[in-house]
Amino acid sequence: MSDNPLQAMFARHQGRLLTKWLHYLDVYHRYLQRFRGQACTLVEIGVFHGGSLQLWREYLGPQARIIGVDINPQCAGIDEPGCEILIGSQSDRAFLRELRTRSGAIDILIDDGGHRMDQLMISFQELFPAIAEHGVYIAEDLHTCYWREYGGGFRHPYSFIEFAKTQIDQLNARHSRDAGSFSVDGFSRSAASMHFYDSMLVIEKAPLPVPAQHARGTPSYPDPNLKPMYSFNERYNAHLRDQDLKR
Repeated sequence: MSDNPLQAMFARHQGRLLTKWLHYLDVYHRYLQRFRGQACTLVEIGVFHGGSLQLWREYLGPQARIIGVDINPQCAGIDEPGCEILIGSQSDRAFLRELRTRSGAIDILIDDGGHRMDQLMISFQELFPAIAEHGVYIAEDLHTCYWREYGGGFRHPYSFIEFAKTQIDQLNARHSRDAGSFSVDGFSRSAASMHFYDSMLVIEKAPLPVPAQHARGTPSYPDPNLKPMYSFNERYNAHLRDQDLKR
C-alpha cells in the first residue's frame, strides 16, 4: 500500500529497537487502520527491545492501551507512559488467564512471542476467547511451523498451521452434514474470517447471524428446477439454524 502510514512510521523510527518483515506492514494496516484514533486495547506477545510497542503507540494514537508481554525480566524496565509490560510465559496458562483478567476485552492480539508450536497453541486457546467481538487476532513468523526445532515440520500433526487448517473447518461447521463429524463451537460463532499470508495468520471476529439463503427477483424463463430449489433452501436454512443450537 503506497498510502500506508505504518510503512512511513517504520521507516523513520529512531526509538527502541524493533524488527519486522516489510510485507507485514501492509497486512497490519489493512486490518488495524479502523482502530486508529479509537479507544482500544492492543496486546502484543513478544516485547524484544520495546520498539514495536512504540510503533503501535504512534500508529494507533494516544487513546490506545498498549500491553506488552514477555518472559524476559529485562523487559520490565522498558515500560513507558501509555505502554504496560507484563512479565510471564505465553505457555503458562495461569499467567495468560491473569492477563485476560487484567486486560479486559482485547481488541488487537498480536502473537510475536517465542513462535514454538506449544506457545502458539496455548496462547490461542487461552486468549482468543478474550478478544473483543469485533477484534483481530494476528500471529506472525509462522514460518517456524515448518521448522522442527520449533516443534513444527511440513504437515507435522502438532504444527500450528495444521491446527489453523482445522479452524477453517470450524468456520464452516454449520454446513456439516455428516453426523458426528464436527459441530459448531465458540470459534464458529465468533470468527468472521481467516486470512493467510506469508508467515502470518489474521482472524477477524464479528457476531454473525446464522447463514441463510433467500431468493429475490423474477425468473427469466420457465424453470422446473426452481420449486425444488426453493424447497431445498428452506430445509437447508432450517438445518443451519439447528446446527447452531447444538453444543
